[in-house]
Amino acid sequence: MSHIVIVGAGECGARAAFALREKGFDGGITLIGAEPDLPYERPPLSKEGLAAAAPPKYVADAMRYEEARITVLTDAPVARIDRDEKAVELADGRSVAYDRLLLATGARPRVFPGAPENSECIRMLRTHADALAIRAALAPGRKLAVIGGGFIGLELAATARMLGAEVVVIEGLPRILSRGVPEEIAAIVDERHRREGVEIVCGARIAAIEQGGARLLLAEGGRIDADLVVVGIGAMPNSELAEAADLMVDNGIAVDMSLCTSDPDIYAAGDCCSFPLSHYDGRRVRLEAWRNAQEQGTLVAANLMGAAELVASVPWFWSDQYELTLQIAGLADDAAVTVRRDLSDGAFILFHLDGEGRLIAASGIGPGNAVARDIRLAEMLIATGSRPDPAALASPETKLKKLLAA
Repeated sequence: MSHIVIVGAGECGARAAFALREKGFDGGITLIGAEPDLPYERPPLSKEGLAAAAPPKYVADAMRYEEARITVLTDAPVARIDRDEKAVELADGRSVAYDRLLLATGARPRVFPGAPENSECIRMLRTHADALAIRAALAPGRKLAVIGGGFIGLELAATARMLGAEVVVIEGLPRILSRGVPEEIAAIVDERHRREGVEIVCGARIAAIEQGGARLLLAEGGRIDADLVVVGIGAMPNSELAEAADLMVDNGIAVDMSLCTSDPDIYAAGDCCSFPLSHYDGRRVRLEAWRNAQEQGTLVAANLMGAAELVASVPWFWSDQYELTLQIAGLADDAAVTVRRDLSDGAFILFHLDGEGRLIAASGIGPGNAVARDIRLAEMLIATGSRPDPAALASPETKLKKLLAA
């Protein structure tokens, strides 16, 4: 191989590019991104980066790419993949040939049906430019309406309250954080937001958006007027390039456990791809998570060079809201038994076991890093397929390290 091309200059694509050099690849590397910025981390966009209107937190500066001999093309959307010629064609007409190709195209926010287009009053949060536009509208006396009670919407709500803006969160389901977060933990987050002055409206359907995007009419009656509306109702994988190139698509670009697509010279990693999880009987998932992007970027670099490393990590998610940190390891959908372990300062962890007693997930919440160590140990227990005694899990006196050693 003389040239590896990476389409998607985000966390995953950039990590893969540097990992290729670290693993000894000496050929050409071209990293292609649609945004004008160098690759940057997205988690700060709804948290500290938004609060401070800070510049992007770059994965690396321009000098590091130059030293690693990585060619970075910014502001360069890709129009199509020519699998026969093994080249990607850019929107400006340029063509870049590859020996192997990595698609790390990420995901984009779901558009709210019927929302006005090109309205300054309605936004979505995905890019640094989005964050700057939202930050400019957040100030004391201004009102923010967030559609969607998931991680992004609630992190944004917490940041907006810290900046003094009024906030209302509208969630169509009966509770916030209904996707993958236990109700017991979601209730803690709900109460913390309400204590901070956030209005949370659950079970509400939006019938129409008026006044250029600043007025929400509810199907149940009533309306919500705001200075800015931010839509946070999930994300869609950017799999259009793969689909147009006749690659297999299944809730994202479908890859095997080595992150290879249906074309042996094309791989995909990060938010854009779905893959089988060995710890969950080969269940195909797509993960929108910062650490997953990092880990898959490193793993896919080895496989682009001819290795056959398999995805073996346990899904991990986190969210910071006010002084609270929520962490989840694993997937709790198929849990038959849930055991609670109380920690200090009001923190606690819920351990989720399947019908055979196997630990499949752990969910924790508390101030700062109160749950971080135990969630990490739980993640290791999940990875080993452990079947720990539920009573031992519930007891704070029983060290998880002891269970791991057993």
